[in-house]
Amino acid sequence: MAVHSCATDHYENFPVASLLCPARLRPAIGAIYGFARTADDLADEGEATPQQRLDDLKSYRADLLAAAQGQPPAASRWRAVFDPLAATMANFHLPLAPLLDLLSAFEQDVTKQHYRDSTELLDYCRRSANPVGRLLLHLYGVHDGRALAQSDAICTALQLANFWQDLSVDVSRQRLYVPLSECDRAGVDPQALAAGQDSPLVRHLVRQLVRWTRGLMLDGAGLPHTLAAQSGWRVGMELRLVVQGGLRILDRIEANGYDSLQRRPALGTRDVVWVVWQAFRMRAPTLSVSPGAA
Repeated sequence: MAVHSCATDHYENFPVASLLCPARLRPAIGAIYGFARTADDLADEGEATPQQRLDDLKSYRADLLAAAQGQPPAASRWRAVFDPLAATMANFHLPLAPLLDLLSAFEQDVTKQHYRDSTELLDYCRRSANPVGRLLLHLYGVHDGRALAQSDAICTALQLANFWQDLSVDVSRQRLYVPLSECDRAGVDPQALAAGQDSPLVRHLVRQLVRWTRGLMLDGAGLPHTLAAQSGWRVGMELRLVVQGGLRILDRIEANGYDSLQRRPALGTRDVVWVVWQAFRMRAPTLSVSPGAA
């Protein structure tokens, strides 16, 4: 998720309010985080059946719609989530659509285990990751199209980096986020990949996916500079840390020989120091790469 400067185990790709966030926005960011974290847990955690998860998410959606109308939730189960979220929606005119997109992605997690191609996977990222960045930009008062596109690129790259980092974890849970079309392009049997069978072809596939993801991250790397100019250096620096953290995860996958199917790369103390150093000296490069590029 974690790749953000203040991420958690529950929702890896969500930058939680930190010392770098403006104090006035920390409760609002915390409310959005609480909403996403709880929905993520409903979709993934515990021993509930798929139908129970979908029923819970349906009730959760109803409470979200009630909060958007300034009404109390139907039950007290999630009052700790929806009371602060309702206040945030009212105080900041927070848009409903990104929150609904997040819920649709969590619901999809319950029922979908494979992705046909990169277009299908990117549509999932559009709903599972990109709304987070757009909600934060809304809080910062940034609405221009270029900034939104850069935010989408960063959030999608963070989501994809998390997928390639957690490849061994996801296949053990019968989930495969690697597009089937990319498996076919690389000559990798998806069933063998899902079974955790490593090979030179698998590592080449992961290499291509990492290269694609790095290109997406660099496509959005100008956004920290924009935010620093519009919202202050603290906001820009937090996003620099986010970008560099994501890039460092990709570096770790590369350093492990693209063997994330067998062992999950993670950041240590030295990596954190490196991320901070790179954030301070960061520029805004540009590169765009498709997943099947050589």
